[in-house]
Amino acid sequence: MQEHAHSYHHGGPSAGKEDHGPWKHIIGFVISLLFTALALWMVVAHIAHASMLFAVILALAIAQAFVQLFFFMHISESHAPQWPFHVWMLTLGLLFTITVIVGSIWIMSFGTESY
Repeated sequence: MQEHAHSYHHGGPSAGKEDHGPWKHIIGFVISLLFTALALWMVVAHIAHASMLFAVILALAIAQAFVQLFFFMHISESHAPQWPFHVWMLTLGLLFTITVIVGSIWIMSFGTESY
């Protein structure tokens, strides 16, 4: 009975994973806050032309997406080779995002002509 309780304690969803506490989440949160604060400061301070600001904010957004993937969604912590699955799901998410953005721009640009 004692052996069963002992194996149950070490089994489960987090078995075999190292627990480093909340530090990984705290570091990811701080990095996300820094990226957001940097983008806000650049826009409020007008430190560059609009096209340059757009490019830098786009780069910060992509960097923040990777921070979210690796620090919060734990994309790199799988023991099984799941990269093909991750690639397909990220591609699908990117396709949905592009569809929403292009569709929104299309409607904002040409949606009023039919009225």
